[in-house]
Amino acid sequence: YFLGKSHGFNAVHGRMPSIATGAALANRDLLVLGVSGDGDTASIGIGQFVHGVRRNVPLVYIVENNGVYGLTKGQFSATTEEGATTKKGLANELPPIDLCALAIQMGCGFVARTFSGSAKQLSALLQAAMSFKGTALVDIISPCVTFFNNEGSTRSYPYMKDPDQQLHTIDYIPHFNPIE
Repeated sequence: YFLGKSHGFNAVHGRMPSIATGAALANRDLLVLGVSGDGDTASIGIGQFVHGVRRNVPLVYIVENNGVYGLTKGQFSATTEEGATTKKGLANELPPIDLCALAIQMGCGFVARTFSGSAKQLSALLQAAMSFKGTALVDIISPCVTFFNNEGSTRSYPYMKDPDQQLHTIDYIPHFNPIE
């Protein structure tokens, strides 16, 4: 962990934004990285997510978004696309919550979505997010190879990787931050 100069803390399900806010306020020199799942962020922790973004907490908010509650054996999460199916053929009938759209609506100054299978793009986006002064959301679409790796799933690895075409070479470019 970064040559022993980092700290870690596990929060209660859905409460990462509160813990991260406390750490950021207690030591303003910290680079605060918060990792949460789509279940944490778009369900039980959605209120904390929205208010953290609204307050522009200096936090890199990483969402591991696989569209499934894995610990409950494959339930759809709040981010699962309508019509996506489970291995048993059950279809999601509810519209998804788009965390990036919600963050933009709430005024988040850095919002990115990427695919976990695109390592170079993911690395550049994380580096850019870490240089941003304020809340930076990185929504990482991560295929669920256990519960949703089937035809008809919008979160299977083949569904995500097969149409993946590089349109641009993405690399980190230092940016202007209007907050500074």
